[in-house]
Amino acid sequence: MSPQATGSTTGTELLVAATLRLKSVGVENPSGDARILLAFALGVDRSRLTLILPDEVLPEQAEVYGRAIEARAARQPVAQIIGHRAFYGRDFIVTGDVLDPRPDTELLIEAALAAPFDHVLDLGTGSGCILLTLLKETEGTWGVGTDLSHEALDVARTNRAHLDLDGPAVLRHGSWYDALDQDDGLNRFDLIVSNPPYISQDEMAQLDPEVVNWEPHMALSPGGDGLDAYREITAQALAHLSERGRLVVEIGKDQGAAVSALFLAAGLNGVEVLKDLNGHDRVVVGRAAQPAS
Repeated sequence: MSPQATGSTTGTELLVAATLRLKSVGVENPSGDARILLAFALGVDRSRLTLILPDEVLPEQAEVYGRAIEARAARQPVAQIIGHRAFYGRDFIVTGDVLDPRPDTELLIEAALAAPFDHVLDLGTGSGCILLTLLKETEGTWGVGTDLSHEALDVARTNRAHLDLDGPAVLRHGSWYDALDQDDGLNRFDLIVSNPPYISQDEMAQLDPEVVNWEPHMALSPGGDGLDAYREITAQALAHLSERGRLVVEIGKDQGAAVSALFLAAGLNGVEVLKDLNGHDRVVVGRAAQPAS
């Protein structure tokens, strides 16, 4: 039975057919994705789905579900289909113009929150999930997010309004530090964070279809060895950090040594590489001054 079947169809029947459809095209978690998309099509919380699976589904709901399953079968990410992704306990709007927030990036949030700050700069803000999360997790802070993509900034503005952060969060268009206005005083920060494009040109061909076919390449890879963004970010970091400011960046799993070397070459101190739950290098932290002993 197709998930687009009409007539008297229960949620269970739709779910079984959808799971088989997704499994047939190699989706990694066909059952889980089918359940998320069914809850979306029915307009219910996922926690209630099991209770209502035996119920008949309206034809218009089945049609919505069928379209969602076919989009997933084409390997469109679930977050893009339903329009949002949970990140650090909050929902963020997601479109094809921004990266889908990933659980690994929550380690960057933890590292950033490990010391107090008043002013934060998020380079390549995308959906704004990093900047806005940091501002929601701290009181009395403000920050600037920069991005070269107008479309990404539109998504960030929507998320900013949704989280009631129009005052504390400033969004600027431009490349890295070039987006800062040197005349308005918003150019030195206690904390600079970034999840920049870091996938090498050779690695791009190895990415899952959900990533390479549906997410913005500008946010995934700078080309070459994948380190160009770190070269630019570190080179100007000390000029934009306060006396005891910190730079915190997400990295690829094999980039710990190379990015640490760039931090040190730029004059940053106390450089640390933090590992994610899988034991991979994931975040590099550096400081403008030596940490107190």
